[in-house]
Amino acid sequence: CHIVIDEVAGQWITFAGATIFNWQAWLYGFLLFRLFDIWKPYPIRRLEGLASGLGVMADDILAGAYAATLMSLVVTLQLFS
Repeated sequence: CHIVIDEVAGQWITFAGATIFNWQAWLYGFLLFRLFDIWKPYPIRRLEGLASGLGVMADDILAGAYAATLMSLVVTLQLFS
């Protein structure tokens, strides 16, 4: 069994400030994280180029932060409960 710690860290960050835990929130958070992890908007793509394992971790950490920000906005606007 292999654990990809950068992906786990990104998902943890996505849900770190979550106040709603239902299937919609889990699905939305997962999809948001994957979107940012794959799309890599600025400056996520630049972080990938950092030396050794730092770049591998940094891009997923920032993708998680972007996803967490949108999760917070969705909860604040009460788009699902």
